[in-house]
Amino acid sequence: MSSSWNSGIHDRKLKEEICEIGRRVYNKGFAAANDGNISIRVGENEVLCSPTMICKGFMTPDDICAVDLDGNQIAGKRKRTSEVLLHLTIMKQRPDVKAVVHCHPPHATAFAIAGESIPQCILPEVEVFMGEIPIAPYETPGGQSFADTVLPFLTATNTIILKNHGTVSFGKTLEEAYWKTEILDAYCRILLLSRQLGPVEYLSEKHSRELLDLKKRLGFDDPRFHVEDCDLCGNSAFREGYCENLPQSKAFGETPAYPGYLQKASYENQMAPHQMEQLVQAITEQVLASMN
Repeated sequence: MSSSWNSGIHDRKLKEEICEIGRRVYNKGFAAANDGNISIRVGENEVLCSPTMICKGFMTPDDICAVDLDGNQIAGKRKRTSEVLLHLTIMKQRPDVKAVVHCHPPHATAFAIAGESIPQCILPEVEVFMGEIPIAPYETPGGQSFADTVLPFLTATNTIILKNHGTVSFGKTLEEAYWKTEILDAYCRILLLSRQLGPVEYLSEKHSRELLDLKKRLGFDDPRFHVEDCDLCGNSAFREGYCENLPQSKAFGETPAYPGYLQKASYENQMAPHQMEQLVQAITEQVLASMN
């Protein structure tokens, strides 16, 4: 047993950090009862994580357990969470990731349940610090099949919505991973509130370009930087990752597809299924009226 391994899994400061993030998640209403799980990598093959069946708002350092990257428990009095496989899959695919937070923030989870894509080009802070938020397909939580649902969406994003489940966010530190969740849920709440007032207004192409340029200068990554035929705000940069059921914007109307930025999306891709049905119905009624 190496000294770094031993010190990592027994580092009380890191365990307390997990507990602190657990308290924030619980106090914000992102994890009811025993929901959610938190992890931080502490060595080449060692990860501290929250245990199963415990309220994240009331954890103590003695509750925290440790696993290797294959999910085998190597320390701790309590049993590790089954969903740690999701955390480990992300860490193995993304060596830059050291911390993962999974929970069920209510506003973001509402989008997960509705299958509603998160619109872009609306809030400057979200454009710079988040970018597109993909929705991973549903799978029964706990197993490796569930963990593997995020694999197509790990490039250039640190936040993923889990269909009919919740969210997972990750980064170099636990605080960074947690902030992603908080920003996402605040944005989803703003979207839901603004939608009650009427249609949302998107940023102009000029302003959207300025935000992406700022993001690049700050050294942040974005999925739109990696796809040649991706629109600024309309077509998903993750569309190849969706084998089926590409999320559509049903509640927030058509997103702008600015010409000239990478490549303009087709009109069909910009339309939600219900909008296409309405268009077909309207045309049919006009044709029948003319015939009569």
